[in-house]
Amino acid sequence: MGEADEMKLLERVPISKPPFELSDLKKAIPPHCFKLSLIRSFASLFQDIFIISSLYYIASNYIPLLPHSVSYIVWPLYWSFQGIILGSIWTIGHECGHRAFSGYPWLDDIVGFLVHSFVLTPYFSFKYSHRAHHSHTNSMEYDTVHVPYKRRSDTFKILDNPIGVTLMIMFKILVGLPSYYLFNHSGRKYDQGLGSHVYPKSPMFKNKERGQIYVSDVGILIVLYAYYHVVQTKGMIWAFYVYGAPWILHSGTVFAITYLNHNHPSIPHYDSTEWDWIRGALSTVDRDLGFLNMLVHDVPRNHVVHHLFPSIPHYHSYEATQALKPILGDYYKCDATFLFKAIWRDIHKCIFVESDDVGKKYGIYWSKSKT
Repeated sequence: MGEADEMKLLERVPISKPPFELSDLKKAIPPHCFKLSLIRSFASLFQDIFIISSLYYIASNYIPLLPHSVSYIVWPLYWSFQGIILGSIWTIGHECGHRAFSGYPWLDDIVGFLVHSFVLTPYFSFKYSHRAHHSHTNSMEYDTVHVPYKRRSDTFKILDNPIGVTLMIMFKILVGLPSYYLFNHSGRKYDQGLGSHVYPKSPMFKNKERGQIYVSDVGILIVLYAYYHVVQTKGMIWAFYVYGAPWILHSGTVFAITYLNHNHPSIPHYDSTEWDWIRGALSTVDRDLGFLNMLVHDVPRNHVVHHLFPSIPHYHSYEATQALKPILGDYYKCDATFLFKAIWRDIHKCIFVESDDVGKKYGIYWSKSKT
């Protein structure tokens, strides 16, 4: 990518009210894209289960037979592929939370609960906080994830260097997702109470939702107990190798993809004086991550349409995206930068957000570093 292409890629998207309505966009999408197929949805789920099971079988039965020098290479390969596929099955649970799996609420919740519990995601808790995220995308006050920091004097100067960027990447990839679940890191700040996906009395939830938060916690505890049982019978190292390390890679995969879909130097964040739903939904970024797209059900490069119409299943999202691009025009942003380069660039350039008119009441904020 040349310098001119890079500058074009980083050009800011329009912030004016778009010349189209949501109804115009819906009319442009082929009607069948909104239809759910039990066969295709379960095919995607069973595909992930088959790959996860096959990788586990190979790892548990054959990697230990390899010479130690070879196993040092093969184990990390297993962790990487298994971690990505765990991220893939996580997206199935995410679709269940959007009613984009079967069309039957009870079946979506059963599948979503089982799948998300398996990867230590509190299903109902995440479903409700994620619903709020879709309702307030890129709102500085009310969005529930990847909420940027405003400038804090010169505090962020220590991060605007290779060491600072490396530390931020390591934190986000290694513990970004669990710290979001446990402590609401990067999420909306609440005046009272602990913002946590595992705390039923958290201000994140409505009173009628709290019972299901307990159910989510029970699902997590069951999986943790099963993991503890494996530790007791097979040993801590074995348990870490077959599940712990892949789970860390899964966590990093999910956090990296969602971070990249919601952070880019070209997209704005709005406070309550400027925010409206459609501009917030359009302030997301599709990421074409090449081969990785296929491994995670093509989610990264179809995120804009997902925010506009979250009930569209993943197997129709690419067709829907292509149908919308001519209408969205400059309001649509897609970035095909290589994954690791994109993470480095965007974490470096998105250290904090600030209005262009510093000191004035202007509710549109852009990502910046100190430079």
